[in-house]
Amino acid sequence: MTKVMMYTLSTCPWCKKTKQWFNDRNIPFDFVDYDKAEKDEQKVIQDRVRKENLTLSFPIVYIDDKVIQGYSPDKYDEMMSKK
Repeated sequence: MTKVMMYTLSTCPWCKKTKQWFNDRNIPFDFVDYDKAEKDEQKVIQDRVRKENLTLSFPIVYIDDKVIQGYSPDKYDEMMSKK
């Protein structure tokens, strides 16, 4: 089964659209709202993002071992169809 994990912001319209895209397709996902996370969890997220040469620009979507930054339904669809 495909594992989907997202880092989002609670107030970000693109993050909400991303969650809705996955919900509309009944694709389960986990997420962390970065702005609501504890400081130590934010640090873990920052470290992971930096390690992968990304910026803290949300949403950040992990589909298994691939990462897609930003709202990109075409890329989500492409990655999910490869599963």
